[in-house]
Order: sequence, then structure tokens, then C-alpha cells
Amino acid sequence: MTESKVLTLPGWLNSGPGHWQTRWEAAFGDERVEQHDWLQPLRGDWIARLEEVLLQQPAPVLLAAHSLGCHLVAAWAAHSTNLQRVLGALLVAPPDVQQLDFPPQLHRWAKPVLQPLPFPAKLVASRSDPFASYAATSQLADAWGAELVDIGARGHVNAESGLGDWPQGRAWLLALGGQRHSTES
Repeated sequence: MTESKVLTLPGWLNSGPGHWQTRWEAAFGDERVEQHDWLQPLRGDWIARLEEVLLQQPAPVLLAAHSLGCHLVAAWAAHSTNLQRVLGALLVAPPDVQQLDFPPQLHRWAKPVLQPLPFPAKLVASRSDPFASYAATSQLADAWGAELVDIGARGHVNAESGLGDWPQGRAWLLALGGQRHSTES
């Protein structure tokens, strides 16, 4: 069995050199979906860019999203007609976009898409994420139909979290590629 192509979806301000997404790109050849504006992210622009990159892929992919990238997955899935191009998504540390102190440059993301994803998803949450309470993250997992994984107090699950190459996260992501998602009850 060949490993599925992975697209990484960083959040606001992109992911730096020590971030697990960047490390996966270097180690496994994953492709980052480069956004045109990391500082003032417009939801429609980000959705269009993800759609553009997905349409360039020769086969269905796995998505590895971090922070605002998780909300991108949900927003894209609500609008795209190319959902079959995604095998599954690892959603890591989505922020609570409805927090009162959410950065003003992210105001276009303040109304989250809250509908089930049409592909398997695993949402990884930290108990000490400064950008979302565990309760808010749990509600997102429920709304998106994603399996919730509690990884304890790991901050925003980024470079500062000390995950290194994060082999457990990689294993969770690759396992999603082998699942079938049923919309039947």
C-alpha cells in the first residue's frame, strides 16, 4: 500500500521551522498549501487556494491542519463539490474563533462552520491551549463529527509544545487514510 499524499494547512501566521507540519514536509515530502496572505487571512481566499491545490493533485489526499487551518477544512468542506479528493483530516488545536479576545484581523473567521465533515477526521486537543478551552474544542469535534483526542497539557500543539517530529500525530493521520466514512445512521 502506498502512503497517501499529505497537504499541510497551517494557521494564521503560517508554521515556522520547528513546527511539526514543517518537519513532516521535510521528512515525508508533504506539501504545504501556501496562502497568499498569512497576516490578514480572508476565509474565501483561503478556501479558493485549498480548492486550487486539491484540484492539482492526481489522487485523493490527507489533510494535516493546525489552528486556523482546521477552520479552513470545515469551511472548504461546506462549499466544495470536490469532497471525494480528501481521504481524511487531522485537525490539531483549532482556536475558539468566537472568543472575545480573538485577533481583529481574523474577524472574517468569527462565525465558524459547524457541520459534520464528509470524511474521517480526528481532532487533537490540548488542555492548556491558550487559544481555545478544552470545552470549546470538544464542541467543535462534536459539530464536525471528528473523533476527539485529548493529549493533555501541550499548549497550542506547535513548535513550543516539544513534539519534535510527532510520530503519534503522523500515525493518527495515516490511519485516517485507511478508514471509510459512512454518512448512514
